[in-house]
Amino acid sequence: MKVFDLQCTQGHLFEGWFGSDDDFQAQKARGLLACPLCNDAGVHRLPSAPRLNLSGAQAPQATPAAAPAATATATVARTADMQSAWLQAVRQLVERTEDVGERFAEEARRIHYGEVAQRGIRGQASPEERQALLDEGIETVAIPLPASMKGPLQ
Repeated sequence: MKVFDLQCTQGHLFEGWFGSDDDFQAQKARGLLACPLCNDAGVHRLPSAPRLNLSGAQAPQATPAAAPAATATATVARTADMQSAWLQAVRQLVERTEDVGERFAEEARRIHYGEVAQRGIRGQASPEERQALLDEGIETVAIPLPASMKGPLQ
């Protein structure tokens, strides 16, 4: 099994697990690869060094010339941490709210005016519907969900 560092055209970083490089290329050619954050199909493999586990091998000593590489690695790690935190927050949002779909504006009004019990909801609303809700004093937040989270949670 090969683990590749991947990136979409929007700059999101993620890992992909493949049986071989040919398997990665075949899935990419068939359009089966997409970013788990934004569903962008423009995925490419990032350069990476192979990891070799050699018995008794020692880690190379850091040199001053390695400092820029260490900074780049730290930046990638922070980006991956932020993406992971965002996905975790979105998962919690999905788990703790009811999906009312295209009835979002109607259901938000019913909750606001006390016609039904208060609860967390999510769904779709056009910019015009969101503005009309705001005009009525109903605040909403638009949070784009990755396509991978619109189906069953895993």
